[in-house]
Amino acid sequence: MRDIPVGNGTLLVNFDSKYQIRDIYFPHVGQENHSEGFPFRFGVWVDGEFSWLFSDDWHRELRYIRDTLVSDVSITNPKLNIEIVSNDTVASHENIFLRSVRVVNKAANKREFRIFLHHDFRIYENNVGDTAFFDPATRSLIHYKKHRYFLMNTAPPFDSFATGRKAFRDKEGTWRDAEDGLLSRGPIAEGSVDSTLAVYADLDPGAVFEFHYWIAAGSSREEVEDLNSHVLARGPRRYFEYTENYWRIWVEKNETDYGDLPPKIVNMFKRSLLIAHTQIDNGGAILAANDSDVTARATDHYSYLWTRDGAFVAHALDLAGYPHLTRKFFDLCGRIVHPKGFFLQKYNPDGTVASGWHASWDAETERSLVPIQEDETALVVWALWEHYGRHRDIEFAHRLYQDLVTKSADFMSDFRDPDLRLPLPSWNLWEDRRGIHTYTCATVAAGLRAAANFAKLFADHERGAQYSMAADEIVEGMAAHLYDAKLGRFVRALNETGSGSYETDPTVDASLFGTFFFGCFEPDDSRVVGTINAIRDKLSVGGGIARFENDGYMRSSDKFTGNIWFICTLWMAEHTIALARTREELEPAIGVLEWVADAAFPSGVLAEQMDPATGEHVSVSPLTWSHSTFVATVMNYLEKERALTDRRKR
Repeated sequence: MRDIPVGNGTLLVNFDSKYQIRDIYFPHVGQENHSEGFPFRFGVWVDGEFSWLFSDDWHRELRYIRDTLVSDVSITNPKLNIEIVSNDTVASHENIFLRSVRVVNKAANKREFRIFLHHDFRIYENNVGDTAFFDPATRSLIHYKKHRYFLMNTAPPFDSFATGRKAFRDKEGTWRDAEDGLLSRGPIAEGSVDSTLAVYADLDPGAVFEFHYWIAAGSSREEVEDLNSHVLARGPRRYFEYTENYWRIWVEKNETDYGDLPPKIVNMFKRSLLIAHTQIDNGGAILAANDSDVTARATDHYSYLWTRDGAFVAHALDLAGYPHLTRKFFDLCGRIVHPKGFFLQKYNPDGTVASGWHASWDAETERSLVPIQEDETALVVWALWEHYGRHRDIEFAHRLYQDLVTKSADFMSDFRDPDLRLPLPSWNLWEDRRGIHTYTCATVAAGLRAAANFAKLFADHERGAQYSMAADEIVEGMAAHLYDAKLGRFVRALNETGSGSYETDPTVDASLFGTFFFGCFEPDDSRVVGTINAIRDKLSVGGGIARFENDGYMRSSDKFTGNIWFICTLWMAEHTIALARTREELEPAIGVLEWVADAAFPSGVLAEQMDPATGEHVSVSPLTWSHSTFVATVMNYLEKERALTDRRKR
């Protein structure tokens, strides 16, 4: 799990709960993790005793400075009588990770301190052929391989250093060399290498020693040396001040009126915007999560663009007034959409096709399959129309109309069962089963209606009529084939039987919120109300909402139908907001938002899931979709609150 991410869209640095750097992504958010999740250690030697900050002797509080992407970390060790206060950030516009460290001597006597900072780079995600060396010209440590360089330095200059082999034969690394308080000063090492630097200080009782540390990332030695020169010339403190100020202005730039929302919700809203920003690559890819811990259990990770997640995140950012970020996403989608008009399961941060498990061949029936989750195609078109509706950038919309909208809408219009008129089977949003899913049908109807709106906008009347008719037929098919009158609600899906027919899957699934959210049915339609009531009845766990009945994914106890998912919990607030006709009816949504804010890490980070038995976050953190859903729910609440206030005034 990751408690603190700091980044600028090109360089992303993640900390774990023990305040260890665990991920260093460059030059794309989510692509090339040059630490592979191995920790960069932070240690203290004082008067002959040594302790790494990851040990249980330290009490850690990991937070951010309010409304910024600058960490606010307090670490204390009662046994050693030490307090450390640190701030970490990535410069807003340069690829420089910066840290300020203030060491406080809490003892009653003068003492000698030595602070050790360790670097375990695995450049290009492997530990073969790296070089680490001390550069006397810049008095820095540099790690490099091919086109990736990382330079480490401090102000005042560090007092000692070591480079050496790690994870090779009996070599654990230079971090072990630090534990006696002395470093070997080995000037260069190659292969599987690490390095450690040390800063010394003698402190009187109660005295404070402050120093700054930075890592410059670049594609050449000249580039990182230039960045190092900039820090020295400008001063690391000024970099901190500029970056802190930049993010405060960024998160407040739209001067949002938060109405009667409690401060904890407003603070969580801003934190969610900032954290979401750290997970977005400057090339437009919106990454699901950048937490390399998942690799150990899955031999893969979440550092991918799922266009479904991306579309939801982009929509939230548009609602909040950040179209400059979402245009990059839509532009990228226009470049990577399949020639046949759909999106594949997921993509790497640079837009190349990523790993996947959606088969193109059914071995049992010996027929070809389209390896997609169709909601990923539909939601991009839906979100693009929502983007246009708010920002009215006609040139931007026109550029994507032919390359993205019509190509995708033609596919969605054609990719339907000829009898049911519903979308053909594809994978669901949870990626665990194929079928004709109610949620997918709702998104496809919304995507086709969005495409019809674009067609009308550009006087493409024949296409507009075609897309509108297809959307209407899907909604009619949902009412006819996916609503169960006996149950009084929509079912999850129609599943193929193997004989060319379908059978109903009545499982209660939180994604059925899509029946109203995407405009297929009114929120007060009895069929929708019955569905939402079933979700609350069957999926409520520990104050939140699970994905679906008997969801075993990462579940720790069969006592619960599944883990809490923050997005599913917030979807229930969305129905409350959509249904509300008075301010009093809107009030329960605040309770949901407060519950989610209270459930976040102290830093404000939200994971994918929460274990209802322990309250611990589960899977990956931060999950971008969790944060964007919080943002979207707040914005929809405020919009509804304003509408109800205006109605009351009239």
